[in-house]
Amino acid sequence: MHAVVIRDGQLYWEEREDPVPGDTELLIAVRAAGLNGADMMQRHGLYPAPPGAPADIPGMELAGEVVAKGSQVTRHSPGDRVMSLVGGGGQATMAVVDESHALAVPDSLPWPEAGGFPEVFSTAFDALFSQADLHMGERVLVSGAAGGVGTAGVQLAAATGATVVATVRDAARRAEVVALGADVAVDPDDVADHGPYDVVLELVGAASLPTVLPHLAVGARVVVIGVGSGARIEINLLQLMGARARIGGATLRGRTRREKADVAAGVTAHVLPLLGAGRISVPVCTTFPMADASAAYDRFTAGGKLGKVVLIS
Repeated sequence: MHAVVIRDGQLYWEEREDPVPGDTELLIAVRAAGLNGADMMQRHGLYPAPPGAPADIPGMELAGEVVAKGSQVTRHSPGDRVMSLVGGGGQATMAVVDESHALAVPDSLPWPEAGGFPEVFSTAFDALFSQADLHMGERVLVSGAAGGVGTAGVQLAAATGATVVATVRDAARRAEVVALGADVAVDPDDVADHGPYDVVLELVGAASLPTVLPHLAVGARVVVIGVGSGARIEINLLQLMGARARIGGATLRGRTRREKADVAAGVTAHVLPLLGAGRISVPVCTTFPMADASAAYDRFTAGGKLGKVVLIS
């Protein structure tokens, strides 16, 4: 196989031995692999792959066809179209996926959208429902809503019957985010005008959260899943006490096999039906050949995009 390889902060397209699936794993011929902020961090040595994942091949999500399977696999067969979260190694022409983490790709979904689905929708689903316990009729703020997880969070919250306020720095992208289901898309400086918020999906970090915290509803839940603008802030604890609010954070990459399987089961039950019915979508900003990963990473870090940057093979 060929793979994107990180070495000294640079990306190379190199030949590697094909991975061998374990007893509970699928061997996937990768058709598409989405880029995520974690890939940018890993490139610069800030977010190493968990034990068992390739240390120098990035990629946390992929989609492709099953070509072989382990002896204990029961739910998938060669030729099946699947997509999945992985601890690493997704940006290669071949990869292994635990069967319990694999999601069926709807027949109508093109490969680029499938490759950009698993990480962002699994992250948004887990944060909104498992961590924040979002309910119908609540008011949700999605901070930094034009990115991959943001567009997923907007759609999932709207599908639940929540009122969705989305912050989008680029004014040119706000109408597109509203078209995905947000009730309103605003400049980050205007969050005070649209609260109070029952749930906050925080994707920006230090530049955003201090502005949001004074506008929480009683019993609010804040879930931090992105810190691109910085990870340190000063908090007025009296505000949290007065709102009886709680702040938490979440990542998926380092979770156990069982924990990731639970997230995949939730996505299968509650999100894939929406995807198959066309009620949610995977916005793709642009695609690049996997061999041209450096250009794709540059596009990702340039900003000003709506949705996913996806590598295709």
